Amino acid sequence: MAVNVHATSVSCDTLSRHDMLAWLNDSLHLTYTKIEQLCSGAAYCQFMDMLFPGCVLLKKVKFQAKLEHEFIHNFKVLQAAFKRMGVDKIIPVEKLVKGKFQDNFEFVQWFKKFFDANYDGKEYDPLQARQGQDMAPAPNPGDHFSHRPKRTHGPPGPQRMSPTVPKIMPAPQRVLNTTVHVRKTPALARNGGSDAELMELNQQLMELKLTVDGLEKERDFYFSKLRDIELICQEHECDTNPHLSRIMDILYATEDGFAAPDDDEIDEQAHLDQDEY
Repeated sequence: MAVNVHATSVSCDTLSRHDMLAWLNDSLHLTYTKIEQLCSGAAYCQFMDMLFPGCVLLKKVKFQAKLEHEFIHNFKVLQAAFKRMGVDKIIPVEKLVKGKFQDNFEFVQWFKKFFDANYDGKEYDPLQARQGQDMAPAPNPGDHFSHRPKRTHGPPGPQRMSPTVPKIMPAPQRVLNTTVHVRKTPALARNGGSDAELMELNQQLMELKLTVDGLEKERDFYFSKLRDIELICQEHECDTNPHLSRIMDILYATEDGFAAPDDDEIDEQAHLDQDEY
């Protein structure tokens, strides 16, 4: 069983963020650059495997997690390990998965003290334990880079005349060449600008699709949980428990302009969720 610790401003020797990152990267062979990247929960799961071998099934850990519902999954694995080893620390999952510095820094400070109290110094190969998988740092919200080609304005520089061209040319031919050259240059600039805008729009569209996919998965995840709660409450409808009645009232509460779906639609959605997961 684990040794429980309680970190306070008096009992905890606070490391700087740079020292904390150095400890994380050295211990697990990571490349983290920010404390906020701990929001995926994967690093904590592997630390528990280092401290208490076998308490975490690393195959269940999503080391490449990039979406919030994947972060939540990893913290559920961590919570199960805490319960198995008798750790009484409450994990603030909702705060940690948001990727805010202060919340993640406070939790990793406690975890460092917990680690020091339980680590027995045995050797541990983190790469081999996670079967060579890279632990991808969680993306930082708002980090969007737009690689937009630079536009060139104005006509190109003067071209050298070929040595084979006669020095004396008829006047009408010189005027014709100059006119054609001036007309082509703006057309090329316009084509280049359209390609750059199209590339940027395609990139934005791809980012929006990824965001929508993540939101849909997160929506389905929480819907299935609410559906499970509803089924449990329905199984105990005969019980005179005021808490169950209160839960049912909250589940069936609606807002103006919102119509509750029919039972057939709910059953169909639940069936689809079960097929997906």
